[in-house]
Amino acid sequence: MKILLAMDFSPASEAALSAVASRPWTAGSSVQVLNVLETSGIPGQAEMEEMTQRSEVLVKGATDRLHAEGIDAAASILPGDPKAAIVDCANQIGADFIIVGSHEKSGLARILLGSVASAVLRQAPCSVEVVRAVAAPDRGMKILLATDGSDCSAAAAQSIAQRPWPADTEVRILSVVELMLTPLQAAFEPPFADADTMAALRETAMKRAQDAIASAEQVLTAAGLNTGEEISVLVDPVKQIILDEAAQWGADMIVIGSHGRRGVDRLLMGSVSEAVALHAPCSVEVIRRGR
Repeated sequence: MKILLAMDFSPASEAALSAVASRPWTAGSSVQVLNVLETSGIPGQAEMEEMTQRSEVLVKGATDRLHAEGIDAAASILPGDPKAAIVDCANQIGADFIIVGSHEKSGLARILLGSVASAVLRQAPCSVEVVRAVAAPDRGMKILLATDGSDCSAAAAQSIAQRPWPADTEVRILSVVELMLTPLQAAFEPPFADADTMAALRETAMKRAQDAIASAEQVLTAAGLNTGEEISVLVDPVKQIILDEAAQWGADMIVIGSHGRRGVDRLLMGSVSEAVALHAPCSVEVIRRGR
C-alpha cells in the first residue's frame, strides 16, 4: 500500500502519526510523510527559512519514528494550500490511502471537521482516514463496518479484509433497514400509505440488510477476522444510528463506503459517510473504489 500521511504541527497530526506507526501493514507498504508549507502570510525571507526548518524537523521526526517501527517512509515538503497540495500529492504518488488528523478544538472546528480534512474527504482520489486522538486500547481494535450492500460497501469490506490488524481485532458489521421509497410512495408514507405496501417495503429492506451483512461477513471471515453483526430497524437517520452504535460499542474505528445507492449521494460523496466522518467519536475510514 502507498500511504500519504499529511501532517502539520498539531496534536491531531501526532495522533495520525501514532496510528500509522502502531498498526501492522502489508509487506511492501510505504508511507509518504507530507507537510504543506503555507507561504501566504509569511512576511519575509527570514520567516520563510524558519518555517522551512520547522517543516524539515517535523517530517524527519515522523519518518524516523516510522523507520524505528520497521515501516518504509519518505518525507516531502510542498508549498501552497494544504487542501489542494495533499490531493495533488496523492494523485502524483498513486496513493491508496490518505491519513489526516481531525482538528476538533472548538465548535466551529467540529462543524467543519477542519477545513483541510473536510476538503480532502471530498476531493481525494483514494480512500481517506480521519484519525481522532483516543487512548490506545490494551486489546485488539474494534472496527465497525457500516454496509448497505452497495459496491462501495463491498469495497470497504474488502479493504478491511486485505490488511493485517492487531491480534484479537473484532469487526462488527452494521446494516440499517432503510425503506427506499419512490417519490410517489414517499408522498403517502405512514400513516397514509397502504399497510400492505409498507409491509412489503419493510420485508424487502430487511432482506437487503441481511444480504449486505452476509456478503460482508463472508469476505471478513475468509480473511480470518472475528466478526459480529447488527441489524438496526430504528427510524433514526442512518448516520445517527451508525454514530450511536460506534459510541455504545466503544468502536476504535468506523469503516464506511464513500457513497451509497442514491444518485445524489454519489454527487455529494455520500451524505452519510461525510456526516459520520464529521461527528464520529473515533477514527473514520471512508473507502473509495479504484485503487
